[in-house]
Amino acid sequence: MYILFREMKNNWYSLAALLSTIYSRHLDVEARPVKFEEIKKFPPEKTIVAYSFMSFDLDTVREEVKTLKERGYTLIAGGPHVTADPEGCLRMGFDHVFTGDGEENILRFLMGERKKIFDGISKRVNLNHYPPFLPSKGIYMPIEITRGCPFSCAYCQTPIIAGRQVRHRDVDVVVHYAKLGVKHGRKLARFIAPNSFGYGSKNGVTPNVEKIEELLYGLKRVGIEEIYFGTFPSEVRPESVTDEVLKVVKKYVNNRSIVIGAQSGSDRILKIIKRGHTVEQVEEAIEKISLHGFIPHVDFIFGFPFETEEDVEKTFSFIVKIVERYGAKIHAHTFMPLPGTELFNAGPGRLTEVHYKFLGRLASKGILDGYWMKQEMLARKVYEIASGGSTDVTSDR
Repeated sequence: MYILFREMKNNWYSLAALLSTIYSRHLDVEARPVKFEEIKKFPPEKTIVAYSFMSFDLDTVREEVKTLKERGYTLIAGGPHVTADPEGCLRMGFDHVFTGDGEENILRFLMGERKKIFDGISKRVNLNHYPPFLPSKGIYMPIEITRGCPFSCAYCQTPIIAGRQVRHRDVDVVVHYAKLGVKHGRKLARFIAPNSFGYGSKNGVTPNVEKIEELLYGLKRVGIEEIYFGTFPSEVRPESVTDEVLKVVKKYVNNRSIVIGAQSGSDRILKIIKRGHTVEQVEEAIEKISLHGFIPHVDFIFGFPFETEEDVEKTFSFIVKIVERYGAKIHAHTFMPLPGTELFNAGPGRLTEVHYKFLGRLASKGILDGYWMKQEMLARKVYEIASGGSTDVTSDR
């Protein structure tokens, strides 16, 4: 039997985790990532096609599902959009869908269990039981050290997908796989975490400085030559930035910047989107990052449909302040209404001429990056397709 994982632009981390899980169990199945045009080379009667996708891939996935169903393939799916709308994905044409954590349930499926919806939400996996990557097969990705987020940001799917209870992969497990990677010439370490400075802590917020140092020291000890921690894809929360954790991190890492989420310079907006921190707390964290010799790389979301001119001006003023005072760089996003989140019905983000002029000036000075223009178009597309149950291919909308 073949299980083909449809490789898309934004899903390699998910595919790598699932492929590593399958290969590590030595099942009688051939698993591989493929492009869409490669699928037709495999016989439908012996082939399962698996998708893991985000909401902005929905129109592409819908068209591919229609084609593959006509050819007789068995189709399964998981990932952010499926977790937010499993029933809609079944109506779209998938035979089985997987919500939340996928590692244990994909194994159950391959060993013969058949459900329409596999629940990976009510029963979460222990990360220590599954490999973060698989060097023997040449499968690599940043090591996921934490899964789950204790916060309730109203625009974010992470607590829905991964749960609000944080789970950490133990230091000895991370170091074990890093050592395997080093034996295969992989001497660089990056990490996946919703808040890297929360690694090892019970609440995912208060830094466990001793555990973080144990992790970073252990990686150096087994031959890791470059460590990138507190940068993509392991950014940090403002509440977790302390002098103590910065001192420890600086001893081991190669990244010169720390990526921190601010999202707005307006306390009113921060309350609406349920960030759980204030603008003042963001500035305090940025100041600490700067004082310890890192460049603060600060995330902001623009175009909230409910923001006022005053909110926009407060955000712009705050950005000017942190750029001039702390040498901050800015990473720009446009608000995207994601299915399953509290703010989905707020509609797509809208950038005004004022936004474009301000962001354009920052970009021209080399202090801003991001895909805000592309995200504005994606936001409209996601909302159009996903609103009103339009994942159903029989829908006229």
